[in-house]
Amino acid sequence: MSFYVQRGQIPPKRHTQFQRPDGALYTEEVLGEEGFHGIGSIAYHIHPPTLVEAVGEPEDVAVEYAEEAFLAHRHFLGPKVEPGGDWLTGRVPIMGNNDIVMSMCVPTDAMPDDTFYKNATHDELIFVHDGEGTLHTVLGDVEFRQGDYVHVPRTLIHRWSFEGTGPDGPSGAGQPRLLVLESPTEFRPPKRYRNDVGQLLEHSPYCERDFRPPGDPPAIDQEGRFTVKIKKHGKLFPFVYRYHPFDVVGWDGYMYPTAFSIHDFEPITGRIHQPPPVHQTFEARGFVVCSFVPRLFDYHPDSIPAPYNHSNIDSDEVLYYVEGDFMSRKGIGRGSFTLHPGGIPHGPHPGTTEASIGAKETHELAVMVDTFAPLKLTKQALEIESPDYVLSWQPEKHGHPLPDAAPIPPGVDLGGDGQVGAGPPIDAARG
Repeated sequence: MSFYVQRGQIPPKRHTQFQRPDGALYTEEVLGEEGFHGIGSIAYHIHPPTLVEAVGEPEDVAVEYAEEAFLAHRHFLGPKVEPGGDWLTGRVPIMGNNDIVMSMCVPTDAMPDDTFYKNATHDELIFVHDGEGTLHTVLGDVEFRQGDYVHVPRTLIHRWSFEGTGPDGPSGAGQPRLLVLESPTEFRPPKRYRNDVGQLLEHSPYCERDFRPPGDPPAIDQEGRFTVKIKKHGKLFPFVYRYHPFDVVGWDGYMYPTAFSIHDFEPITGRIHQPPPVHQTFEARGFVVCSFVPRLFDYHPDSIPAPYNHSNIDSDEVLYYVEGDFMSRKGIGRGSFTLHPGGIPHGPHPGTTEASIGAKETHELAVMVDTFAPLKLTKQALEIESPDYVLSWQPEKHGHPLPDAAPIPPGVDLGGDGQVGAGPPIDAARG
């Protein structure tokens, strides 16, 4: 989300002299995307951001795909991702293509205080499923909590810290669990929710007030050896700088990190079942991100709250299950993924259509990613896959001997199984 923000000290006009207290000049840096055509910010450093002491050997972090050509619905058990590492080294890639990489991260360690990270080519959108803490950046800090989407634009030097995370692992605040999305293009609100100058319109399911930009920059003036791991070409290049990278005294512009709570997404409902685009939260090149949140169901007297069967002719659909009992699925646990590829239909599990009739509301929470190019799977994804999900629409697997559209057999309970969580989700935005 981009709107103009100013923090700290800046000169009255860009690209002009701006003196430090000792009479020397602050160093101006233009941070931007898409050359000088996209969004950008201008930051003012105490020391030149180019003063490098050493460059170490790069570390290979390229995503390797194990299965690229498949046509079947898939189910991946996210809780089986092993905790470990810090918020960078603990990332486990699950699936992706040229437009997006989706990873899970369950960090147990803190990154060293003198180490930082910069993704030189991809924006990152991190959904905080569990945990809370602070995103520290060169432009200032952003506090985050459970249920937040945290957007970090490419090229920004940053690091994460979690409440209760240290050498002995998380404590108190709970084990952090993150869904990490990387895109070579910007994450932004859908175009239909913005006017010609980018302002969010009245029918948008959120507004600028819901996005939390950073506070004042830290302006740390410290000499030493500070390692910034820069990601490019599928490698991490360790650059060692002479001065602390968070030495910015002020900045302004449209490019900066933000946090947005899924609980601040206001659902759009109707008399009959609404299509998935009403849940859209962000768009990027080649995919969209949607948020399924607690909401009232349809209010037509003959409405069917459960979704209809549909074929993703031009997209692959990924659902990440966050909280609540997802009305159209059975046997999908909290923190797991389903992947419904384009070309074959999918829909409610047997019995869930009938069970949804008369329901007034849902407390489900889920993040959906729809890609317009086929997704590829990593070895790590295959290791946590639940077999035979593609066969899970067989009615006998659900105690329902008849097709889904048939009358409910007497004595058969077709309610959800509650595996995704009991009761309404914690509303991190409103306490």
